[in-house]
This record gives sequence, structure tokens and C-alpha cells, in this order.
Amino acid sequence: MTTFAIAGAGFSGAVLARQLAEAGHRCTVFDSRPHVAGNCYTERDDETQVMVHTYGPHIFHTANERVWEYINRFGDLVPYDHHVKTTVGDEIFALPINLLTINQLFGTDFDTQQAEEFVDGLGDHSISDPQNFEEQALRFVGRRMYEAFFYGYTRKQWGVEPAELPASILERLPVRFDTNQSYFNHPHQAIPRHGYTPIVEAILNHPGITVHLSTPLTQARRVGFDHTIWTGPLDAYFEHGHGRLGYRTLDFEASRSHGDAQGIAVMNYGDFDVPYTRVSEHKHFAPWESHERTITFKEYSRYCEPDDTPYYPIRLNDDHALLDTYLDAAEQVANVTFAGRLGTYRYLDMDVTIAEALDTADAMLACIDANQVIPSFFIDPR
Repeated sequence: MTTFAIAGAGFSGAVLARQLAEAGHRCTVFDSRPHVAGNCYTERDDETQVMVHTYGPHIFHTANERVWEYINRFGDLVPYDHHVKTTVGDEIFALPINLLTINQLFGTDFDTQQAEEFVDGLGDHSISDPQNFEEQALRFVGRRMYEAFFYGYTRKQWGVEPAELPASILERLPVRFDTNQSYFNHPHQAIPRHGYTPIVEAILNHPGITVHLSTPLTQARRVGFDHTIWTGPLDAYFEHGHGRLGYRTLDFEASRSHGDAQGIAVMNYGDFDVPYTRVSEHKHFAPWESHERTITFKEYSRYCEPDDTPYYPIRLNDDHALLDTYLDAAEQVANVTFAGRLGTYRYLDMDVTIAEALDTADAMLACIDANQVIPSFFIDPR
């Protein structure tokens, strides 16, 4: 039997702990927060009784059958079709960009083929190899749609000019030439009936797992364990000795009222002079419930300071150089494995987080069975 100290009670730490415990090993999970589930934490708002996604909206979507079967072991997931609108100027448009969006913006009445040909004509084809977000957008949809739907929102979200961001960010934003307004394309899309917190609690509910909340995994607490799994911030493991990796964080401004505030779960605000990026109305994430009152959250993005909750890794040039320094240091540490969104300094959706945790657990167990050294990384963060 191997004893594991695990930093972090989010999906990464919980799934790793469960898989290792089911294989007969002992896991002790530490989290500096007073709750499990990390940034997926959900709880009832005392005043409205709406289930609130405390750290921002989380919609579960996946095409990974193993992940879908796994999460359904621990909770009741209800099908949920996520729709997003955006306010630009005094108009409201559907997102992702689709046939309705195109016709509304340009005052046209295109069919699918006409719209596709029209958008292709808008694209800047002189940009053959886009080097950044702005070039990718201009090549993909042209300047007018870029400025309406991407420029202001992206600049607010990341705090830099889109020309400073990698082109890969835009690859997650599809353009459709039909009237499908579903935000995601995955076959499985759902939200837990009772929120994410009970699911993570259920994953951690195993006799081989002990959980300590409001208790960071310090160097002193790691003593006596055979192996450490670190799903906290990579640079925090080294006490930020080489500097701090860059993150964006979010501030939320809550507002409660009677009735329905905006009629949709998420409304983006594309104009740069509107200081918030979006407004989420959380009762729409649980359409199977009925509430007389409602709660909305305006969402503001800014640079993450030392005492803030990190959300999105920035991964600009300076961050890549510093990341390499930390990865080199991590590979020299014995008996520690780094995993998850924070431990590998990557943006990960929930399903990818769970998939990687399952794969990492499989690989760790194979190392134990073969009496091999467990490596620092099973996923290449570069």
C-alpha cells in the first residue's frame, strides 16, 4: 500500500484520490479552502434559494464516454442546452456566431451557402499563417465581426490587446452557418441536479480517503507520506521562488431581484467601454427549478494578485519562459507528481480535467505495480 498526500480537493485531486483508494492505497486530501470542488463549487443562495456557481458558470459537456460514465456514478446530471447572447451597442446577438448572427449584423437574408461564401469573402486571406488572436480572427471572420464580437470582450477578459494573445485561443470559438444556437457541440451536455459540490463529496467519500479542509498542504504536512500529488498552482509548490506565473482572476458583483432579470443564463457584453465581460443569471442553469426571486452576477476580469483566486493561465511569452523554469525544477523533485489545471498551468474544461485525472491514476498504478518510479508529470504542460 502506498500513502498519498494530495493537494487540492477539486476534480483533479478528488478523482485521483478515488482511483488510488479503490486500488487499495491510502489518500489524504488537503485543501486550503473551507470546501471541496475547487472552482466548480456550488451552493444555495440564502436569500433566493437559487443554486449558485460560486466561482462562475460551469456547464458539463463532453464527448468522452469514460468521463461521462464516471461522473454519472456520483450524481444526477440533467441534460442542459447552454445558450449565450451578447450585447453589442444597443443590439443583442446570438453566440456562437451563426446564420442568425450574420444576417442580423449585416442586414442580410442569406441562406447557409450564401452566408458561408460571404464570410469567406470577409476574411483577410493575406494572413496565411496567423501568429496571434487578432490575425486569426481577421483571417477567419474579417474586421467587422472581429470588432463587434471579439475585440472588446477579449481585451477585457485577458487585459491585453488581442494581438498579444496566441491564435489558439480563438480555435475554441466556432462559427456556424445554420441556426443552431447551442453553445457546445458535444453529445453530452448537462448540469448536476444538486450542483457540483455533492458530486465531488461523493467522489471523496471512500474509506481510503481522508479530507482536511482549510488546511494547505505544506512541506511539513507532506512528511511521512510515500508520494505527493500536487494539483495546486505549480509555482506555489516552490513558494514562488522563481517568480509568479501570470493568471487572470474574476470579481463578481451580485444583484438580487424578483422575477427574471435577463431571460437567459449568460449575456456577454462585447463593447470595451462596458467594464464587465458578462452577466450570469444562475436560476437559468437549473431550468427544472422554479424561483420567484433571481440572482445575477456581473463578472469583471483582472490580473490575479497573490491573495486572489487564480482562474485562467495567461501563458504569454514571459509566462512560457517562467513556466519552463518551473517545469525544469519540478522534474528534479522526487516523489511528487503535478497534475490538473493549476499543477500543469493550462486551461482545462471539466471533462478534460477528469479524463486526465483518470489517465494519470491509471499510469500511477501501473508504475506502482511495476515497482517503477512515479514521474513528476504524466501530461506534458508545454
